[in-house]
Amino acid sequence: MIVGAGPWPEVRLYSIESCAKARVMKRLNAVKNFRNALSGLVLLLALSACATDRSYGAASGVEVAELDELPPPRVENLYVIGPQESLEIEVVGAERLSGKYLTDGEGRVAFPLIGLLNLGGLAPSDAADLIADYLRGRYLLNPQVRVLPEEIPLPTVSVGRQVNKPGEYPVLGRQSLLRVVNQAGGLAEYAKLDDVLVLRTVGGQRYIGAYNIQGIQRGNYPDPTVYPNDIVVVGDSPSRRRVDAILRFAPLLSTSAILIDRIGR
Repeated sequence: MIVGAGPWPEVRLYSIESCAKARVMKRLNAVKNFRNALSGLVLLLALSACATDRSYGAASGVEVAELDELPPPRVENLYVIGPQESLEIEVVGAERLSGKYLTDGEGRVAFPLIGLLNLGGLAPSDAADLIADYLRGRYLLNPQVRVLPEEIPLPTVSVGRQVNKPGEYPVLGRQSLLRVVNQAGGLAEYAKLDDVLVLRTVGGQRYIGAYNIQGIQRGNYPDPTVYPNDIVVVGDSPSRRRVDAILRFAPLLSTSAILIDRIGR
């Protein structure tokens, strides 16, 4: 007697050969889907690389000029006034205006008769000229001003982006671009060797020099001099990042290729 009468469930018999074919088709479909996903990844990385801005001098008021080298800074501009610095300011013939002044966190000083005066980023001689201009004609006929820092800090250069140890580094004597990059721990993994920028301000004019550091390393170009207060920026290479991302999938691709090859045999 059969309890729960009804239609018997359909029974399907599979041969060993058909099961093997099914597994093969499943793996082939998995490989196909993986390759489609990988191609989408490569396309996404390529599009992101296209969006990277590598133009120079695009801001308003910036003029692009062809120069053999960046102009060196004036000797007196190798030191500029910064925040929290003590300055001895002397106005000849005006003892009440002369004395010690401390700059605030933005490089400003509270000066009598003038008020807050921004001296940050100025050489002492330029700061003296600025104070004299404010006093001239209003309070003094022909003011003579001297600005002397109590302590001159160690001159530094700033190195950033694709170096192993970004930061401020002392510049002692003559320093070249290669030496400064080496001080910062050398080039990082994704450094773009032909996109190294040096930013420099001379006489109130800002200059940007673009260098191929690989060409310099090989002796194809001279190694430029880097001065105190320069900013060195090592660019990022999207192409190296793309290659690295693809190589992460290489073991999977190799496994799939071997699998297909073995199945084909």
